[in-house]
Amino acid sequence: MNKPSNRRIAVIGAGLAGLSCAAVLQQAGFTVSVFEKSRGAGGRMSTRRGNDDNAPWQCDHGAQYFTAHDPAFQAEVARWCEAGVAALWAPRLKILDGEIERDAEQKQRYVGVPRMTSPIHFLAEKIALSSQSTIKQLQRDEGSWRLVSAEHGLIETRFDAVLLAIPAPQADVLLQSVAPSLALTAIAKATNMRGCWTLMLQFTSPILLSFDAAFVHNNPLSWIARDSSKPGRAGLESWVLQASPEWSDAHLEDTADNVAAALISAFVTLGGPTPSTWTAHRWRYASTEPTQQRGCVWDAELGVGVCGDWLNGGKVESAWLSGRALAQQLLATNL
Repeated sequence: MNKPSNRRIAVIGAGLAGLSCAAVLQQAGFTVSVFEKSRGAGGRMSTRRGNDDNAPWQCDHGAQYFTAHDPAFQAEVARWCEAGVAALWAPRLKILDGEIERDAEQKQRYVGVPRMTSPIHFLAEKIALSSQSTIKQLQRDEGSWRLVSAEHGLIETRFDAVLLAIPAPQADVLLQSVAPSLALTAIAKATNMRGCWTLMLQFTSPILLSFDAAFVHNNPLSWIARDSSKPGRAGLESWVLQASPEWSDAHLEDTADNVAAALISAFVTLGGPTPSTWTAHRWRYASTEPTQQRGCVWDAELGVGVCGDWLNGGKVESAWLSGRALAQQLLATNL
């Protein structure tokens, strides 16, 4: 068998699952190339930054925080904290249900510092990443994999394995053309992913509410948070509103203006003021229902696998563990 250094692995998707997977394989001696359709790594560990009338602001508009239960992920988070790219966040956290307001469970919650993308950039520093490379087709050719990018055409490099760290519907599209009968293709096709509308609000001065963040029940909103309360944040007072999966699915094709009007109205009913400015973002694939606990899926014979939070519980920790698990399954294969 060739040494791992002679084996080339393609990872499609530079979110936390993809980068976790790539890091394990690279440390084991494989040559790993990560392809990402966006301008940079991140996935749903995302932060939006803007400048309104020379007043800068930032707001995490994807994952809001993360917890660490698995010992391996606890060690990874400790490494992030030591590097200064993550820190504990201890907000005044409530549960809002109609007129009922109660304290939420206290637990250790972490965020990226100074923004949610910081741990991602920390992981990506030593990984070969091709951004703005939308992989639109996989080709199986003489026992190896070829990739076709929308921006760059057929990529010259041949790969011994290809690992998909992307949402299930996107994985399904790529797999259908080369392996429609595979079990992992069926899993991706059968997975129901739900959307999420997110609204980022900016205010010229701090707003006075009895909480910094809240889980919201029986409302178009499911989560609201003062992004400015997170450690290391700077700029204008910023709040993030995330709509519930049910509301988001029902309004997925609505205009940003209509979505903003509805979600700001819901925020005002909870005691918030009207913002000075707002920005909307639609996550078409944000959560999975029902939640899966497969971890990852790997086909050793064909050399193709799938990982992501959607296969492993839907959390930030789930994504990191899923990518790591897929890498470990590949390492156990006589590739």
